[in-house]
Amino acid sequence: MTAAITTRALTKDYGMQRGLFDLDMEVGAGEVFGFLGPNGAGKTTTIRLLMGMIFPTRGSAQIFGLDCQREAVAVKTKVGYLPGELPQFGGLRGSEIVAYLGGLRGGVDATRVRAIAQRLELDLGRRYREYSRGNKQKLGLLVAFMHRPALLILDEPTASLDPLNQQTFYDLLSESRQDGATVFLSSHVLSEVEHVCDHVGIIRRGRLVSIAGLDELHHLRIHHVEIEFAGAPPLDAIKGAEGVTEVRVDGSRIRCNVRGGFEPLLTAIAGRGVLNLVSEEPSLEELFLSYYRDEPPLESAAT
Repeated sequence: MTAAITTRALTKDYGMQRGLFDLDMEVGAGEVFGFLGPNGAGKTTTIRLLMGMIFPTRGSAQIFGLDCQREAVAVKTKVGYLPGELPQFGGLRGSEIVAYLGGLRGGVDATRVRAIAQRLELDLGRRYREYSRGNKQKLGLLVAFMHRPALLILDEPTASLDPLNQQTFYDLLSESRQDGATVFLSSHVLSEVEHVCDHVGIIRRGRLVSIAGLDELHHLRIHHVEIEFAGAPPLDAIKGAEGVTEVRVDGSRIRCNVRGGFEPLLTAIAGRGVLNLVSEEPSLEELFLSYYRDEPPLESAAT
């Protein structure tokens, strides 16, 4: 079976070590693939290259065997695309935008359009400039899903959505997958990727660091933990617990980072008079900075 997405040495070099370098990646048909990385890592550049919106410095990209540059029009017939920044449609009403874009595709099912709009609680009678940021995102999702594409390419799809509409998006994603669609999505939200994806590509400074299954994502999981004790903290036991790093003492309080599971830390503090324990997940940017902190700077891939 032809892969949904294939890239070979795909590069977009903007100079000063900015861009995308030598991306070799394959996404299987029917797969939900997450693309993770901090701001400026190259996620949006990759998506724009796949959509034929910018030209590569070198290398190639294919969607279902079609060259993303030479056969860009044919590629777009197979893709539902949600950009990170939507175009400005000004005074056009939502229904007019859908009709225009649907017409470019040769027509779409009006019943499906209404159904998705209702599920997203999107009023298509309002003008685009009157939409909130969240409603603009809903319109982008509607346009991406409305024609039942074989491949969905979604750049930060849940940005600006409230929790109820995020769940609606997940439902639409699940239904599309059941229909055989492939999904390629970028995200800043690790828990979101864990929730919907089969595999994850991790990109940093324009280079693919690794491709991992969900089970392998646990090495990325970090929590900031603060523990308050009734007496002196068991400092040595906490420092010796597996996965615990950066232990800091402030009187009867301990602050530390925990990578992976909590069981070793909980074992270390069991019966030690714990008064309070607070744990929070860092942002994806913090997580990447922590995980790759000791890596040497990447050399420029410019030729």
